Amino acid sequence: MSSYRVTRIRRLVFAFYMSGIMSLLMSGIITLINTGLTEGFFSRWGPAFLVAWVVAFPLVTFIAPFASDLADRTMIRLFGEDG
Repeated sequence: MSSYRVTRIRRLVFAFYMSGIMSLLMSGIITLINTGLTEGFFSRWGPAFLVAWVVAFPLVTFIAPFASDLADRTMIRLFGEDG
């Protein structure tokens, strides 16, 4: 398998895990803040997580390369070319 293809697949795998973990945590925190830890918390959290993940996965897939580029540029500005 070419290194280009491996890189693309890795980017998708990263986006899958990153979006899933962030969606799980953020939807849980927001559900907790909005409704409290009351009866039915997990039945509210589950659908909120699924909606968040469906939105987050494509966003992370497309935004991660841009964010990485911004981080690189920031580091160069802060520390110079040879970091």
